[in-house]
Amino acid sequence: MNRIALCFELPDISDRLNNTELGEVQLIPAPDADGRVTGRDGRSWLWDDAARAELQRQFAARGLAIVIDREHATELRAPEGEEAPAAGWVTELDIRADGSAWGRTDWTPRGAEQVRNREYRYLSPVFDYDPQSGRIARLVSVGLVNKPNLRLPALNREDPTVKLSAALAAALGLSAETATEAEGVAAIGALKTDLATARNAETPSLERFVPRTDYDAVLARANNAEQQLRDAAAASHQAAVDSEIDSALKAGKITPAAVEYHRASCADQEGLERFRAFVQASPVIAPDAVSPAAKPGTATALNADEQRVAELCGIPAEQYAAERDALRPASA
Repeated sequence: MNRIALCFELPDISDRLNNTELGEVQLIPAPDADGRVTGRDGRSWLWDDAARAELQRQFAARGLAIVIDREHATELRAPEGEEAPAAGWVTELDIRADGSAWGRTDWTPRGAEQVRNREYRYLSPVFDYDPQSGRIARLVSVGLVNKPNLRLPALNREDPTVKLSAALAAALGLSAETATEAEGVAAIGALKTDLATARNAETPSLERFVPRTDYDAVLARANNAEQQLRDAAAASHQAAVDSEIDSALKAGKITPAAVEYHRASCADQEGLERFRAFVQASPVIAPDAVSPAAKPGTATALNADEQRVAELCGIPAEQYAAERDALRPASA
């Protein structure tokens, strides 16, 4: 749930405030025709029968009065370790027929004097609400303020202490539905304590722990074995590629100029399988094809057109001439 505050002007009660008993004050106004209440900045929240019933249930289950502070000190100052004295307390909660929520108050002498002297003119209740439906769920505190509360950034941000994420709660063994930040901190503290106890044990159980040196040695052996398997697999694959390419050359299915291209295409097993299928389906295109080095001295010089073709194809002149001559009929 998120936490937010609404802001309403306090009525002039100076003529009724002769002691710390102020009586009842409005905490949440009656909803509009759509069952919603709207803040000063235009945002609205669902304040229907279900919301009112849940607010009453939460107040009764709490069993404690709701604090009335100054400028939302309970929400802003107290988490920083600063003082947040109460100006009063909401001791009873009443939902009236029109749907408005009222609270019976018990003020401190200083709080009563500040209200009597009009030092504070607005009442700003802070409540939890469901971020999906916008339904108000729980009254958290009430603040005496002099500025519209929804312009206070700290009161408009999400409350980071309301609920843990489901994943974190599960990891800590807590309920994903009800786990709070405080419970999460406590669970992490317990884990740290358990870890410190294990580290400080004079004779840890070998059923649960192993010496670090033994663990490192086993890990090193496992890594070495994995590397040896990878090296062996790579060598085996390379040998298979060399064998397939050599067979394709001898069968005249590929030319020596295309060897490196085909070798690169066989970098993995899938590429090798594709090459095998290609060779099987290809006609003979280079009968008696051999590498230029196998026929020394047999290549003749290139003419101007052939030199230009060799340059455009990025093939050395000697290699081009050798392959040209290998493809010529024997009578040429």
